[in-house]
Amino acid sequence: MTVPATARPRSLAFHHDFRQLWMGDAVSQVGVQLVGLAMPVLAVQVLGADEFQMGLLATFEMLAFLVIGLPAGAWVDRWRKQRVLIAGDVVRGLVLLSLPAAWLLDVLTMWQVYAVALTVGAATVFFDVAYQSYLPDLVPSEQISEGNSKLEATHQVAQIGGPALGGVLMRVVGAPLAIGVTAVLMLASTLFVWRIRHVETPPAKEDRRPLRTEIAEGLSFVVRNPLLVRITATTAIGNFFGAITGALVVLFALRDLGLDEAALGLVLSVSAVGGLLGALVVGPVTRWVGEGRTVPLSALASAPFAALTPAAAALPTMPALFVGTFGMSLCLVLYNVVQVSFRQRLCPKPLLGRMNASIRFIVWGTMPVGAFVGGVLGSSIGILPTLWIAAGGLAVAALPVLFSPLIRMRDLPRSLDAHAAPPQGHTS
Repeated sequence: MTVPATARPRSLAFHHDFRQLWMGDAVSQVGVQLVGLAMPVLAVQVLGADEFQMGLLATFEMLAFLVIGLPAGAWVDRWRKQRVLIAGDVVRGLVLLSLPAAWLLDVLTMWQVYAVALTVGAATVFFDVAYQSYLPDLVPSEQISEGNSKLEATHQVAQIGGPALGGVLMRVVGAPLAIGVTAVLMLASTLFVWRIRHVETPPAKEDRRPLRTEIAEGLSFVVRNPLLVRITATTAIGNFFGAITGALVVLFALRDLGLDEAALGLVLSVSAVGGLLGALVVGPVTRWVGEGRTVPLSALASAPFAALTPAAAALPTMPALFVGTFGMSLCLVLYNVVQVSFRQRLCPKPLLGRMNASIRFIVWGTMPVGAFVGGVLGSSIGILPTLWIAAGGLAVAALPVLFSPLIRMRDLPRSLDAHAAPPQGHTS
């Protein structure tokens, strides 16, 4: 039903609880962007990491999604998500502080970096599942897409400023102390989340069923939906090949292309400008192209832009990296906003944590595998051939959604809108 213009809800910028989530996330995201650049730079420049060690570092960063991704969703559905978000940022902040402390004491090793990456990854599993499941609790169903667009826009702004700030910060104080700044930002974000007024009512303990049963419900919801399972397959394959690139790109930029930290931060910031544009135009694009068609077309369009990263070794380096990362981020943000909003709208609220965790288990579970493969391939056949393989793999990743009903659909189904009328067969 079309809502009359006079009855349209106010912007979420005026919604108190969403605004606290939004501001807390903004602070946290700047920290995430800083550490995402600073930790691999620390490994390369301070500890002299090689291709295999960089692959292993990226593996540890993502391993928790594969190991605890599924039960995390069931646990989050049993807990108050506000507390999970606060605990996630506190754990990440305190653990990250150990890196500059060890560096100052001259006892920093790659094994400590691996351990920090693993712990931060485990905290991020719970944080991300709770975060994606919390938004539908705070805002009305018809504003979920608006909320995701605003949050995604903030992520991209953080990605614009974070790497550039991180590059300059590392030039001034070094990577270890830049990580210390990251830890402080993550701790500061908890002050905003703590101010959210909404109080959840977790399921009563006596109503809980065995963990295995609850996990199976989340997986079943994902794999039994013909559109959701294709989106999940595309995302999983894309993340596998993206992790290959992610494991090696800092080493490739600093060592093979001869960039410094500031230049690398600038490239990542330009990438985020593309993502910000994607978040801002998602509404007009979906109205013009259609929700359904945006998913396969944006997935396919990302592949040629990804190829410009290895091509930068032969082309003018900075222009190739700017265009490639800008275009890739734009396409991926369009893809993500549409498909995340679709699955949040589709899923019953009591199942949101398990549904998100099931998808994260599948799509992020491929990333530690991809990162390890990237490290092995990079050390055996070289970084450049490995990056070309990864770029080709992203074209393959688009196939599940390209050859699917999505390419012929303008609007994604709303008949299973869980927040309007819970679908049959899924009980709380």
